[in-house]
Amino acid sequence: MSDDERGEEKELDLSSPEVVTKYKLAAEIVNKALQLVLSRCKPKAKIVDICDEGDSYIREQTGSMYKNVKKKIERGVAFPTCLSVNNTVCHYSPLASDETVLEEGDFVKIDMGCHIDGFIAVVGHTHVIQQWPVTGRAADAIAAANAAAEVALRLVKPGKKNQDVTEAIQKVAAAYDCKIVEGVLSHQLKQFVIDGNKVVLSVSNPETRVDDAEFEENEVYAIDIVTSTGEGKPKLLDEKQTTIYKRAVDKSYHLKLKASRFIFSEISQNFPIMPFTARALEEKRARLGLVECVNHELLQPYPVLHEKPGDFVAHIKFTVLLMPNGSDRITSHTLQELQPTKTVDDPEIKGWLSLPVKSKKKGGGKKKKGKGVEKSEGMEETSNGGA
Repeated sequence: MSDDERGEEKELDLSSPEVVTKYKLAAEIVNKALQLVLSRCKPKAKIVDICDEGDSYIREQTGSMYKNVKKKIERGVAFPTCLSVNNTVCHYSPLASDETVLEEGDFVKIDMGCHIDGFIAVVGHTHVIQQWPVTGRAADAIAAANAAAEVALRLVKPGKKNQDVTEAIQKVAAAYDCKIVEGVLSHQLKQFVIDGNKVVLSVSNPETRVDDAEFEENEVYAIDIVTSTGEGKPKLLDEKQTTIYKRAVDKSYHLKLKASRFIFSEISQNFPIMPFTARALEEKRARLGLVECVNHELLQPYPVLHEKPGDFVAHIKFTVLLMPNGSDRITSHTLQELQPTKTVDDPEIKGWLSLPVKSKKKGGGKKKKGKGVEKSEGMEETSNGGA
């Protein structure tokens, strides 16, 4: 992308109907890709095969769009498909040689993204591999993430501040005797930018600080909620599990190793902006070359993090457009039936959940569902309301 094109980027927001269309096309594809991946999550299915199928579907679907336009439009995977199981928190997208399979009862977190012309839609979803309702603390973790997502949707709106959301989602998780996982960031999305400067912290602490920010009309956000029945302080156990990287476009260094130069050239050509998986590179050479690239900050790694064994970790991520008539959540999937041990009784949380999502929509009242968590248009729900 040239400097001239980047200069025009400021105008490319939701005030343009074409931009809204591209976000919604990307969302439609990633929602269908999530449905496909979910259908493949069965006992003895190999995780890497499912990840590959999710990415392939996105490439195929985006590849059939905008083929006959004068100016080439970039499109494809915005974030590689990840399947993080049980106490694994995030970013598990193994190499082709990995033989790990899913098992009955596994607690699977799916994370993926798609873009059309750099306009990104991401989605995260949690599913337990079983035919019956999810109960006990497992259900608490998912219900907490779902309720926190509901609240975040209502608070990510013009005039509200990022800190409002951080404080609210922690209170929601506590109502289910769960923790919001530290270190998870919700970012503003812009054209070709998956990690914009406006950020919502999952947990405020002295080690992690972000600038105060106010949400504005025509902005887009990826809201990322991860809850845990454990401490919510995940650890990196093995750097070799890291397979997802993003090129740091503002860094430069003259690489010493031939393998590193080869790999970095391949990355720059094929994945200049969006995150990618090392599966897309030649595995043996990649192992060697990626180390030097990461050590000199040419690549930003997305580490695989873990809570303690036995902890239940749930993940819900959605993309929201801050439209003039209210918030439009464009990515989601229905949750399986939950039977949590906790209910939401806190008046402040109930007040947040009663807030409207659309501000100027005709028509009327919203129905109360389940045990106090109301479903909004496009939101994740469970067959009993998710809380």
